[in-house]
This record gives sequence, structure tokens and C-alpha cells, in this order.
Amino acid sequence: MATGRTHRPATRSRGIPEATVARLPLYLRALTALSERSVPTVSSEELAAAAGVNSAKLRKDFSYLGSYGTRGVGYDVEYLVYQISRELGLTQDWPVVIVGIGNLGAALANYGGFASRGFRVAALIDADPAMAGTPVAGIAVQHADELEKIVSDNGVSIGVISTPAGAAQQVCDRLVAAGVTSILNFAPTVLSVPDGVDVRKVDLSIELQILAFHEQRKAGEEAEAGGGADQAAPPVRTAASSRKGPDGDMPAVMPA
Repeated sequence: MATGRTHRPATRSRGIPEATVARLPLYLRALTALSERSVPTVSSEELAAAAGVNSAKLRKDFSYLGSYGTRGVGYDVEYLVYQISRELGLTQDWPVVIVGIGNLGAALANYGGFASRGFRVAALIDADPAMAGTPVAGIAVQHADELEKIVSDNGVSIGVISTPAGAAQQVCDRLVAAGVTSILNFAPTVLSVPDGVDVRKVDLSIELQILAFHEQRKAGEEAEAGGGADQAAPPVRTAASSRKGPDGDMPAVMPA
């Protein structure tokens, strides 16, 4: 079976937009569920609803793959599962290393969905000498001193960082220098990488803050719908409002 170092997906060379690439896993998840139920075909409307997008966007995305379905029949489920899996590079083995085996790193190591989606956890790495040799999810943790050798020996091109924020950039630099070209970052910090290295950031606190924004907005809309000033929600500060700071007035919301 091929490893991650020998082949990379052709999405960029074929000019598939990043927004479309980001939706392909959603389609694949919906299609896999249909396949497991032995559903042979699916319409664009049904698949779009299952993936949480509109059907026009789905048809546009599939046009980049060269798949338009059959009018009056829909899309062949098994064919699309293969086609999207191939486009995402999931028809081969991708060895992955996870660096930082705290609570989050251990939870990631124990996640059973990697293997079924084409990813093999090749190694677990931690800087704590006391962790060396400790089995997590059936894999012995290795010390960070061995990082470069581990990446080389296993042909790793995808690294997962789940270290504290202060250690993440150094770990990232070492992974990149060792040959890793794609990084999934769970550390609460922004990583700096050279051209040719892809980084995807997962920050649960940011996602919760976005949900809090929407909850606050919905609460305000419900209060307005209830009618009357007595039921109105407290005014929400905006970037235009101000507050006193040590140097006088300053914006309540500073630009990022």
C-alpha cells in the first residue's frame, strides 16, 4: 500500500476551490452513511440535505470532479464514495504522528475513526520522559528527542500537534524540518510555516465563542419579537461604542 510520502492529492493541480475541498468530507460522510444502508442512488437534493448544503452548491462542487449524475436517476452512491475518496487521497495509507500526549492527545490517539478513513497513527510523541514507553491506544509513546527519526522511518507527511501553546511552534518547526508538509493544529496558537506546508487549526473555544454570538443574537431577536421596551435585552456593545481605558476612551471591541 502506498504511503503519504509517495503521492499527494491532485485537487490543486485540477483547480478545485478550497471551499469545495472543505465540503468534500461532508459529502463523503453522507454518502458513506447511505452506502452502509445499501442505498444505490441518491438525488442531489437528498444528498445536499444530508450534507447540510444547498443542492445548487452540491452540483457545482461535483462539476469540478467531472461527475454530473444521471438525470432522473441521481448519483451512484458507491461510485461517488470512491471518486471523492480518491480525490481526497483516502484510497491509500496516510501515516500520522501525534505530538503532545496529554488529555487531548490521548483522546485523539483513542479515536477510532482514523483507520476507517485512511489514516494510520504511526507514532505518539511527548516531551515528558516519564511518558516514554507508556502505552496509549495500544501504541507506546516515544520521546520527542526521536521525532525526526520517527518521521523519517515512517514516511510521515501529516503531523498532529496537541501540545500546550508555548511548545507548538517549536514542534511545528521540527516537524517541517523533518519533512512533514501538512499539520493539524489543536494548540491554541497560530503557527508560522513556510510555503508548501498546509496547516488546519482546530480551536474549540473559538467555535464556542461563535455559538455564543449566535445565541446572544437570537435572544435579542426573541426579546424584540416579544414587543415592548420592558422586554428588550440589554444593549450589546459594538465596535462603534467605547469605554474608558487608562489612556482615555478606547474601542470596546478592538480589531483582530
